[in-house]
Amino acid sequence: MSKDEQLKIKISIADRVYPLTVSYAQEEALRTASKKIESMIHQFEKNYAVRDKQDVLAMCALQLASQSEQKTIDTTEGYNKSVDRLIKLDQVLESILSKK
Repeated sequence: MSKDEQLKIKISIADRVYPLTVSYAQEEALRTASKKIESMIHQFEKNYAVRDKQDVLAMCALQLASQSEQKTIDTTEGYNKSVDRLIKLDQVLESILSKK
């Protein structure tokens, strides 16, 4: 089976089954994501008084989106710190080279 070949899978989320046609390369990520969502649903239902699945799914979506945003922020901050260090290093090198 080639990586570009499409396959039909069924993903279960919140007691509903979703048939999907995906590339072979996407299958593992989708199944892993589905399991992560199911685990989050279970945790929310266990820890909070939840009236319906809609509320639980909204909280899962919020948590996943905030994790993604935090990774973006962390990456940007790390990038900015690296750029700042490179600028300072460049200034030091420029200073040393200009003395010669």
